Amino acid sequence: METSHSIAVKVVLLVSQGVKQRDVARQLNLSKSKVNRIYQRYRQTGSYDRRPGSARPKKTTAQEDRYAVMTSLRNRDMSGVEVQQQLVMATGVDVSPWTVRRRLKEKGLIPRRKATGPKLNRQHRQRRLQFALEHADWTDEEWGLVLFSDESRACLFFNDRRKRVYRRPGERYNQCCIQETVSFGGGSCMFWGGISMKAKTELVIINCGGQGGNLTAERYVTDIIEDHVVPYAGFVGDGFVLMQDNARPHTARIVSDFLQEAGIRTLNWPANSPDLNPIEHLWDELKRRVRARNPPPMNHRDLKQVLYEEWENIPQETAANLIKSMRNRLQAVIQARGGNTRY
Repeated sequence: METSHSIAVKVVLLVSQGVKQRDVARQLNLSKSKVNRIYQRYRQTGSYDRRPGSARPKKTTAQEDRYAVMTSLRNRDMSGVEVQQQLVMATGVDVSPWTVRRRLKEKGLIPRRKATGPKLNRQHRQRRLQFALEHADWTDEEWGLVLFSDESRACLFFNDRRKRVYRRPGERYNQCCIQETVSFGGGSCMFWGGISMKAKTELVIINCGGQGGNLTAERYVTDIIEDHVVPYAGFVGDGFVLMQDNARPHTARIVSDFLQEAGIRTLNWPANSPDLNPIEHLWDELKRRVRARNPPPMNHRDLKQVLYEEWENIPQETAANLIKSMRNRLQAVIQARGGNTRY
């Protein structure tokens, strides 16, 4: 792509050779006035480049810009207006919030929606970091012996408030521009599942539309551990390890006693660590598939059936690839010193 300097050189050269400015403009796809300006500028200054412009002087000094940036960095929740108010009180400079926002943008500070993550206290961070350091050297073969399990919930009607609609002024509340919502998602289904490198367990519906009751420790043993985990341990063979989080039904004495009697080892899982459990991403995939169904499930019976079908439709390769990300997940926790990660 030609630069303005190279175009100006061609204009001056052609005009100097006697070519009419009208023909030069047609040849170079320029306006006649622009050709004339370029040639007159060359005659007056002897230069092909534009004269330096006289921009409006900045209203803030470099020191005031640094103060605005440091104020924003010290308190990330401050809005542009609040940073501007702090700057005015500290320096007395007469500057608008838009100017402050531009100064912050020049330094790469742009307002973004906050990332979300579980609330972590000091003990949580220490245990997460300790777990990551202890398992950072595990190979894919070792992680392949682990059954990652968890419970989740899918609502009948879901609205993540990310949908966009093209509308004209005054059409905000037109029926075609409204995303209808239902209180509490119109009810939900709670389910359990497990994944490993080689296969997935069956999906267990715990409660759907209020039918089925809560997940108690006794029910966790009879409906999940006995019926699904114990047979799966035999499928995996020696070295089988169960990963379960620290939910109350999982940590009850009756559960730990049963697992010990059955000879099933468990990972000492750190609390508040969904980013370390690859099945969380599989739940997201399952729910996306349910929402994408056409027609969508309209009652709890349909939702239950769709969950079974879509769980079976998820390729095993997807689950295996998620488990292979464990090393990266642990490294991210180590780099964050036990804090939240992008996972």
